[in-house]
Amino acid sequence: MLEIYEIGDMITLKKAHPCGSYQWTVVRIGAEIGLECLTCKHRILLSRHDLRKKLKRAPEKRSEPRAQQEE
Repeated sequence: MLEIYEIGDMITLKKAHPCGSYQWTVVRIGAEIGLECLTCKHRILLSRHDLRKKLKRAPEKRSEPRAQQEE
């Protein structure tokens, strides 16, 4: 199953970060997914395969809509 990630999505991982947080936000999309810890702002890169294994639940989409381009 292909996971669709967008910048700003909230991710919950199975294991806690050393700071105690399970919550991360997506900050980079590519072959690897960049995540930032919501508590301590530490950034990591995970391959899509590794992220799929460590993911606790489906990503929560950000609440604010993307800015629409003016014509």
